[in-house]
Amino acid sequence: MSATAAVSTRAGLGCASAEEAAYTLDGGYALEPNADGTGGWLAHRASLDLPSSGAGDDWLPRDMLEAARDFRPAGAKLAHAPRVLVLYGSLRESSFSRRLAHECARLLEAMGADVRVFSPQGLPVRDPSLEDHPKVKELRALSLWSEAHVWVSPEMHGTITGVFKNQIDWLPLNTGSVRPTQGRTAAVLQVNGGSQSFNAVNELRRLARWMRMPCTTNQSSVAKAWQEFDEAGRMKPGPFRERVVDVMEEHIKFTRLMREHADFLVDRYSERKEIADKGKLLTQAEKEGAELIESKKP
Repeated sequence: MSATAAVSTRAGLGCASAEEAAYTLDGGYALEPNADGTGGWLAHRASLDLPSSGAGDDWLPRDMLEAARDFRPAGAKLAHAPRVLVLYGSLRESSFSRRLAHECARLLEAMGADVRVFSPQGLPVRDPSLEDHPKVKELRALSLWSEAHVWVSPEMHGTITGVFKNQIDWLPLNTGSVRPTQGRTAAVLQVNGGSQSFNAVNELRRLARWMRMPCTTNQSSVAKAWQEFDEAGRMKPGPFRERVVDVMEEHIKFTRLMREHADFLVDRYSERKEIADKGKLLTQAEKEGAELIESKKP
């Protein structure tokens, strides 16, 4: 394969293909999930047809977010709304990480993003025999669709929850030539039941680095989260809420900048060489199989 042909495959390394970006699901853009647990990506809205809406006090400073909504990098070629996947790490009905994730989703919609919130309810524990499970297929398709992630986890025993880590475990670093996370931006946030710490956001940054995802530099750690949300699940006025707005504003700007060059930034010599030598990027299973065959040669 020529170098030119190898470079032309970069679309599979970073941004989603046109087919992946068009991912849809009956009941996806809905307030409630389907019977199989998939969909319900707009659970953060109070009204299906009203972006950035939510229950209770509509506190979003929309007039002060216009600059972020209208921002376009010089020479930008991508005109569609930034595609953002939001993940959170709790199954509790009164989950504060879900409440924070929903506030992030509303803020991002107010700044012009196309937001899908994935519910971890019903996602099985990582098991290679369950890769055809509808929730697994949904999560992987959403990651391929996305250009950015927002990760929100509670801190449990000094780190992220198993619920959150399980979602990342279902997102392989590669499946052949497809990179489900590579080149996508990430923003990291955490909630605490007690005093403020940064264990969870630090671990989330480490995960993002391992998944080849550049992180927005700002972050949020909400201490005593049970004091920071009202009965409707909306954040109360205060410095924690202000910080969340800052993080989401920086994240949407960072995403608009990064997505223009994601394919170029994740284009690697070793992968171009593998494509030139093998005709494609190999899966981990294919690499291990080839090594096993080689080891058995006399």
